[in-house]
Amino acid sequence: MTQDTPPDTPEQTTTEPSATDAPEIQPLLVASLEESLGKTAITLALARLAREHGDRVGYMKPKGTRLQSTVGKTLDEDPMLARDLLDLDAEMHDLEPVVYSPTFVEQAIRGRENATELRERVHEAYTTLAADCDRLFLEGGGRLELGGIVDLTDADVAALLDARVVLVAPYEVPGDVDDVLAGADALGERFEGVIFNNVSDGAYDTLETDVVGFLESNGVPVFGVLPRERSLAGVTVAELADELGATVLVDDGLDAYVERFSVGAMGANSALRHFRRTKNAAVITGGDRAEIHRAALEAPSVRCLVLTGGHRPSGPILGQAAERGVPIVQVQTDTVTTVERAEDVIRSGRTRDEQTVDRMEALLTDHAHLETILGL
Repeated sequence: MTQDTPPDTPEQTTTEPSATDAPEIQPLLVASLEESLGKTAITLALARLAREHGDRVGYMKPKGTRLQSTVGKTLDEDPMLARDLLDLDAEMHDLEPVVYSPTFVEQAIRGRENATELRERVHEAYTTLAADCDRLFLEGGGRLELGGIVDLTDADVAALLDARVVLVAPYEVPGDVDDVLAGADALGERFEGVIFNNVSDGAYDTLETDVVGFLESNGVPVFGVLPRERSLAGVTVAELADELGATVLVDDGLDAYVERFSVGAMGANSALRHFRRTKNAAVITGGDRAEIHRAALEAPSVRCLVLTGGHRPSGPILGQAAERGVPIVQVQTDTVTTVERAEDVIRSGRTRDEQTVDRMEALLTDHAHLETILGL
């Protein structure tokens, strides 16, 4: 005698959440090819522009990467800024469901983070936020591949949340097109188009006349070409000195903008060749490295010297700097510590305040296809 099997008994399976379980809005994910491309300012500016058209907007950064410690918690500064600028009544654990810190990465590598549970956490946060808005803007993690350890790359997030993706990219030379094509391919069918940001005057014409047409003929829509603005591309020497707690030894040229830094840790001849190839740089080196100081002062694109270790340079070096209008600032910290702090200052630039988002709104209005990006 056989026992009948009850009809229509479903198998028990474990499934990941899908975007169809959430409110019916399609979020926009702003991703970028590399860090410090203005992704945060563009995301918030787009959200504010949508809000100006009457939409209730929301924001989410699934992977918190720009971290600082606040009252015993490690939080990403970008969601905190978004909450203020967009007047959001949302919890930080929803705005930033995954804190992608170095400790988190180490734990994930050791198998102590569950990718499925993390994806569920992201989806739950998205569902909570999406319930209260007409449009939800997602900010990517700084690089497309970031998050791969736990299956939460920007492409993974877009698939999980059924998001459209706009890619922010740099452009300096034609070879940069390779990275754009690779990024579009990695994002797949959810990729909608690219915004080039912080494009220099020298590269702008070539990009508009040649590269845009090439990309669009290869299925990569270009939504905007935003020109470089010094106030958005870096910090002034005065701002850098203030952030580093530095003493100003030569104060000529403190209003010059610094966009990157270069470490003077090589011989004098190599240093001069290196400094001549860099643009708008702060040279960080020991205060006792006179040969590096002289090499830096001979390079036309060095904007300041940051001298470490509390060492004061010689009188001739100070005189040469004053004659050339290159400021020198002095810090007590060692070179490694100073580099870490300067990197954070320069990468952040002035992109974490309301004035920057205001300016980005104007740039997008003047130089981007907002009707296509936002469907206005």
